[in-house]
Amino acid sequence: MKNGEEGYVQAITGGDELKNRLAALGLRVSLKVAKVSGLFLGPITVRVGQTQIAIGHGMAGKILLEVER
Repeated sequence: MKNGEEGYVQAITGGDELKNRLAALGLRVSLKVAKVSGLFLGPITVRVGQTQIAIGHGMAGKILLEVER
C-alpha cells in the first residue's frame, strides 16, 4: 500500500495473539484503513476510523488488504 491509499482488511494471517492485539488497537477484518506513513524502516502508521495507530512491519505483513482503486 502506498501512503494515502485506502483499503479493507480481508484477513489477518497471524495467530490468535496477533489477532487479539490488533483487535485491541481497533484493527479487525472488514474495516476500512488508510496508510498514513511508513518507509522501509520503522513503524507503519495507519488510520482506522478517527484513530491512528503505528504497527511494525512484521505485524503489517500479516494483514491482507483489498486496496481501493
